[in-house]
Amino acid sequence: MTDREAAEQEVLFHEPGGTWWWLLAGPAAGAAMMFIQLSGGAGIQFGVPAAFTILVSGFLWIQIKAARIHTSVELTPTTLRQGTEFVTIADIVKIYPEPKRHETEKWQSYRAFGELSGIPRGRTGIGMKLTDGRSGQAWARRHRTLRAALESLVGEPAS
Repeated sequence: MTDREAAEQEVLFHEPGGTWWWLLAGPAAGAAMMFIQLSGGAGIQFGVPAAFTILVSGFLWIQIKAARIHTSVELTPTTLRQGTEFVTIADIVKIYPEPKRHETEKWQSYRAFGELSGIPRGRTGIGMKLTDGRSGQAWARRHRTLRAALESLVGEPAS
């Protein structure tokens, strides 16, 4: 691998989009059902807690997997990936400054990158002007860290 290929693979910023720790809610639901059975005095019937464990874990697995695909963020020296959409760093003309408190900027109505209909919950947008008159919003939970990394790659933010 050449130095250039190694630099392209270097990840400057990463957010996974979802955490697998939520899968522990499945066994917790099974344990809660077991406790309910015990407190009811009927004894434990292992089918009900097992079913709750499997069902809750299964639904959560689907949700977490989707979040890790659609709300993950990765920035390398050449590309910004938002979910499944890629934006080339060379296409970014400028990054709009963070809005002042209690003000709404025009860029906050721009399309969010990724295939989602808007910025995912818990994330904050970063306005960008792209080549050919295009524009959009990058987003992340740690948006100030992503903004700083993007500004170091693109240059100074726009006024």
